Amino acid sequence: PGGLEMRIAGLILAAGASRRMGRPKPLVEFDGETFLDRLISLLKPHCDPVLVVVGESADAVASGIRRASEVRFVRNPEPEQGQLSSLQCGLREVPGDRQGVIFTPVDFPAVRPATVAALVEGFRAGDALVAAPTCAGRHGHPVLIHRSLIGELLDLPAGATARDVLRRYVARTRYIEVPDEGILRDIDDPAAYARLL
Repeated sequence: PGGLEMRIAGLILAAGASRRMGRPKPLVEFDGETFLDRLISLLKPHCDPVLVVVGESADAVASGIRRASEVRFVRNPEPEQGQLSSLQCGLREVPGDRQGVIFTPVDFPAVRPATVAALVEGFRAGDALVAAPTCAGRHGHPVLIHRSLIGELLDLPAGATARDVLRRYVARTRYIEVPDEGILRDIDDPAAYARLL
């Protein structure tokens, strides 16, 4: 294909307190790797940079993973403000020449590499502003957005969610059906983790 390759940044939201899990979720293991290492290896082939938003346990997370040298850590000074605050911290650090951002919470470790590839391909192929995976008719993570949405996401007030912006663009969203239940599997507590294993 001609023209410049579209450049995409990756964003992993890993600043939560993991209270329900009882230990830092980024460091929980699945298939011999931490959740965070898995997601870094998932995004790295398609994204530059990969940004990881961390909160209070920033040092423990950075020293507890193998792929720390492959990412840039961004610290959320107020992770208790919730996931939107972490998304906003990460979006502020996206280089200005990136056309898209793919983001996911750290608790979706079972997403398959083919799903990320399909999202990126679907986004690059058309003029959608959002590309989102679906499995059996349900929407999941990660989500890929065009850079033109970053400003609106940064303008959201505390207590809002990214969905408040994404809903405005349903007509410009490309839903990509994937055979991957990992996009729906939010590993939020020990019971969900037990099911994952």
